[in-house]
Amino acid sequence: MTKNSEAPVRKKRKKRRLKASIRRNFRQTLIVILSGILLTAAFFYIALLIVLKGPSPTFSNMVVSTMWETRRGKAIVQAMFTEEEIEAILSKNSVENANTIANVTKDDYSEYNINEDKKDTVDIIDVSGGTFKGKLMIVYDPSRIELGVNSLMPGGNTGYSVQDYVSEIGGIGGINGGGFDDPNGKGDGSIPQGIVIHNSQIVFGSPEDYECLIGFNNADHLIVGYMTGKDALDWGMTDAVTFGPVLVYDGHACAITGNGGGLNPRTIIGQRADGAVLLLVIDGRQTSSIGASYEDCINIMLEHNAIVAANLDGGSSSVMYYNGEIINNVVSMNGERLVPTAWVVK
Repeated sequence: MTKNSEAPVRKKRKKRRLKASIRRNFRQTLIVILSGILLTAAFFYIALLIVLKGPSPTFSNMVVSTMWETRRGKAIVQAMFTEEEIEAILSKNSVENANTIANVTKDDYSEYNINEDKKDTVDIIDVSGGTFKGKLMIVYDPSRIELGVNSLMPGGNTGYSVQDYVSEIGGIGGINGGGFDDPNGKGDGSIPQGIVIHNSQIVFGSPEDYECLIGFNNADHLIVGYMTGKDALDWGMTDAVTFGPVLVYDGHACAITGNGGGLNPRTIIGQRADGAVLLLVIDGRQTSSIGASYEDCINIMLEHNAIVAANLDGGSSSVMYYNGEIINNVVSMNGERLVPTAWVVK
């Protein structure tokens, strides 16, 4: 074989060695990456085991209760615990609502005597606790509260933002209202949960449905508790949404077991004996405000003399709008969510 004929052979061998080296290096790099991923996954799994099933049942229960109220967190909890274990944890950390069957009396139809100097007054108060910050809006004249509703409900169109509802009614402020279906965390606020009553008519749900309703009657009294749609209309409910749990009932705090629920963003509505409406929004899932438990919210309501209060949709939906701007820190990365209902201050 001549030197001229050997040259192409050497080039081919060199190319083969280079390709083999590249493949070898690629496999080694891939093995390192996969090993790193597996080690990271193992680390997080062990960390989850320690947090969720660690030596402190109180801390673990708080974490589980908190995660259960989020879509992604719920999926993790379901992967780590059996249904029986989850039910046991939640039952030990809840708000007791067995005695909150609505019972409307003649006192719920008495007229409020609002001082003239208070009728146009709205106070905004900063609230805070060990794990949370938020805003409390006090509306002294309950007749200024109106329910903003998607006018095309239930046609399947998207909901609106709280500020859209406020603008539509010509109000000055508002908070989000009842819950809604949220498949895969991508709900568009088009399908509310349970019953919605607007202008003394059931606009979603049916008279036979039995739900935890939160709303006002024709005397501007906040009525909360379990009832049918027919009961609500018979009792003069003009506007109402479905959610819960009830937190303060007939002037008393509802009984709490354990931590009463995890630490999350919250939206609460309540009313004092003098008729003033309390609108509370708690920030959460942020370094500056992890969130509040139901017990925290009950304490705030009682500190401000609520005789009745109930939990509205929270989490990423929690928002308070006032005088042209959102005044709380919304947790949603995409900004204010679209919702089917909102409580508006005229």
